[in-house]
Amino acid sequence: MITRRQVFPIAAALGLAATTGLPIDAARADSGPQAVVDHALGTLQDLRHDKEFGNALQLISRAHAILIAPQIFKAGFFFGGEGGRAVLMARGINGSWSNPAFYTVASGSFGLQIGAQESEMIMFIMSERALHALMANKFEIGANAGIAVATLGSTVAGATTTNAGADIIVWASSSGVYAGISLAGTLVQPNGDMNSSYYGRPLTSGEIVLERLAHNPAAAPLVHSLDVL
Repeated sequence: MITRRQVFPIAAALGLAATTGLPIDAARADSGPQAVVDHALGTLQDLRHDKEFGNALQLISRAHAILIAPQIFKAGFFFGGEGGRAVLMARGINGSWSNPAFYTVASGSFGLQIGAQESEMIMFIMSERALHALMANKFEIGANAGIAVATLGSTVAGATTTNAGADIIVWASSSGVYAGISLAGTLVQPNGDMNSSYYGRPLTSGEIVLERLAHNPAAAPLVHSLDVL
């Protein structure tokens, strides 16, 4: 597992990609889809014990789905960018959770930025329309008409009341030199290549999390962790 102490050399490489105009691919800093699943499991375990998550367990009990981006790397030397991988899991009619579908999280910015940062993000999908919006080719936070997104800081205390009408509630935390994570304009896209790699055949996000046509035993600890929350 990549620790926060290892973020700076990784983020420096991402910063180089940003300055050269190349696409930022944070997944290259990791070892593949199983690593994303394992990191997501670590985030859920933190959810049980870290007081900064506040009453997030109450959000999960009401959520239709959850998207976990356990490692979003940001680096910049005048140019900046963010990139990472995520998994989306949906709750079924019987309350059980699906196997994970893989997503890419990416955004870019320009400005006087010097530093490096690792962030983690959890999106609580609170409505069916928000879940179906994530099935599309691209979902841009803050740009989809009719989808209300509430962004929380280092705590989700009171989220179940103050953000009761939100379609998506986003919790994010950051470490490093940057003061915080900016989610405006962030694109969340299905990653078909990682889905194919993990399940051995081409599958859409909908086929995985809604139709439940995919199963990988290696995802069982992550699925179980959600089932018992």
